[in-house]
Amino acid sequence: MTISAADIPSPCVRVCQIDRKTGWCLGCWRTGAEIGAWPTMDAPGRLALLDALPARKQAWETGREETP
Repeated sequence: MTISAADIPSPCVRVCQIDRKTGWCLGCWRTGAEIGAWPTMDAPGRLALLDALPARKQAWETGREETP
C-alpha cells in the first residue's frame, strides 16, 4: 500500500510561537520554511520531517538545540 501526502496529517497543534534562537515553532517544532512547504511536500518529505521533530523538541527542552 502506498501512502500519499494527504494521508499524513500536519503536526501543527495551533501553538504558533517561533523560537528566535532556533527558528523552530514551539508547538510543532518545524521552521517557518517547513511550515510553508508542508502543503506541497510529498509523502517521503513529510515523513522525514516528522521523524526529525521529536529530536528537535528534546534538544530544545534540554538546552542542546542547534540552529537549523
